[in-house]
Amino acid sequence: MSLQTEKPLKKQAKGAGTGSRREAQMSTAAIKSPDPEPSHSHLVKRTIEACHLAKEAAGAAAEGIATGSIPLLNTLRAREKELDNLDMEIDAGVTVAITQVSEREARELLACMKFMIGLERIGDLLLSFANSAQAASGRLDADDTRDLTHMATVLEKMLTDVGAAFSTRDVKRAVNVLRADSEMDRLRNLIFLRHIENPENIQRQASLQVIFMTQSLERAGDHAKNLAEEVCHFVSGHTVRHVLMTYDKPIEQMFLDWLRQRDEKNS
Repeated sequence: MSLQTEKPLKKQAKGAGTGSRREAQMSTAAIKSPDPEPSHSHLVKRTIEACHLAKEAAGAAAEGIATGSIPLLNTLRAREKELDNLDMEIDAGVTVAITQVSEREARELLACMKFMIGLERIGDLLLSFANSAQAASGRLDADDTRDLTHMATVLEKMLTDVGAAFSTRDVKRAVNVLRADSEMDRLRNLIFLRHIENPENIQRQASLQVIFMTQSLERAGDHAKNLAEEVCHFVSGHTVRHVLMTYDKPIEQMFLDWLRQRDEKNS
């Protein structure tokens, strides 16, 4: 009698287990996980975020030097660290993704890597600017405060245009950056004249720190200009310097002329 009752019980247990597994499979099928974001699109998006972060850092530098705010200047350290992390993330991501995408997407990924190299260096230079600004705290002349604020503001605008040019493939915004670089050079020369040549023979304060700050902003502007040239190269498929440097025109005008001639030939 005990053996006869055991078999139905075993069958019942087996049937119950099968039903539980079936229900688990149905519930798993009902909950569909979202498709992962393509690595190419993700890396492009992260590069645009890095442009925005660098632009914010330049804005903080401008406001920090204008107001003498040490806490605001201290925020540049955290932004520099974020740019470092983005640089490592995008470098690793591009290395993996570049063999799995089309030729056009591979060019975009290479542009992302070049952008991050430039943006990471801009972050370093802005941190150096902040360190020098803190060392000179309370000892800057009004003329120096004005011109350094202007330089940092121009840099902020350059980085704004670089980010927009990269995200929208807008060559005109990139050309705006090339033109703005001349204003950075003018301000650098003005500050150097005041502190190095000093034709009025006026006693200046914190000259060493002012020179360091000026150089940091000017070099950051050079990196922003290089990023703009990368956009021109990326969008057109040609290197502006190599193709047009033989012409006796400003580089931005040469590039616009070249684009116009290319469009006329294709029309």
